[in-house]
Amino acid sequence: MPANLTPQYHEAEKAFKAARSVDEKIVHLENMLRLIPKHKGTDHMQADLKRKLSQLKKEQLEGKGKGKKSGPVFNVEKEGAGQIVLLGAPNAGKSRVLAALTHANPVVAEYPFSTHVPQPGMAQFEDVQIQLVDTPPITPDFYEPWMTDIVRRADAALLVADLGDDGLLDAIEVILKRLETVKVNLVADIPPDADIHLHTWRRAAILANKLDLPDAGDRLEILREYYGGRFEIWPVSAGMGTGLDALPARLFHFLRLIRVYTKEPGKKADLERPYTLPAGSAVLDLAVRVHRDFERLLKSARIWGSGKYDGIHVKRDHVLQDKDVVELNVGG
Repeated sequence: MPANLTPQYHEAEKAFKAARSVDEKIVHLENMLRLIPKHKGTDHMQADLKRKLSQLKKEQLEGKGKGKKSGPVFNVEKEGAGQIVLLGAPNAGKSRVLAALTHANPVVAEYPFSTHVPQPGMAQFEDVQIQLVDTPPITPDFYEPWMTDIVRRADAALLVADLGDDGLLDAIEVILKRLETVKVNLVADIPPDADIHLHTWRRAAILANKLDLPDAGDRLEILREYYGGRFEIWPVSAGMGTGLDALPARLFHFLRLIRVYTKEPGKKADLERPYTLPAGSAVLDLAVRVHRDFERLLKSARIWGSGKYDGIHVKRDHVLQDKDVVELNVGG
């Protein structure tokens, strides 16, 4: 069976071959595993990628153990529909945002540097969850080296800006520049000509926190004037709860995902456990997600959704929309 590798997979493979450090190779290998089509024709390739990944992680741990100056290594396993890392200056309110949106219990304090290790939590959006990861603050003089890997592994980033700080513009610029030094670029949209061989690109938005503080409105306007053309800006107050109700939906759509429900022929649809897929995914992408053999076995599909369809038959390349219901008909 042909592998049918996508252009995105080939790009990730080129980036892996061009990578020089073990950490970079691990990031690109994990990306290849995420992008490789999951079917019988790629079983051996998947096994080979996993073997290489295991070996590289072993080398990574051995290398960290040899160097006296090496710090701790953290890996936050992804859960839910997507993972978004929170970045910010001291006292920007990252931990309070995490506590307000999830069931996590981070240390929320008025003193700086209360966060020392990555702290994950799950935010609920309707019938799916989004993983948020709080991290230590970034300043001109302080940056945890292991955070580079955390950002690289995440699906997106959220820059938490402090609307109570007159230096919020400088604080954001410090974060952006510091990540650029480790070849991680935060952007609103990844440009088509982005160099993915030597750099990591992650989509990001700005969460303008502490909207309830005096003069916060003035600082918000300054933030919009300086960064509004570069990033989406979402004003909130984690302390007062302002703007938080709409935030999970914003995060879900920012990840550019869709939810798709499945049903078996003659039965009701399962509307409690949707599959989350990248926007633009087709029926075949869903079929392979349900079972790797469905690429070969899929005979036909019917679709309901968005008021446009009523169980009509569609082709394998039909592009799905959020909340579509799909019936996959397979044969031996």
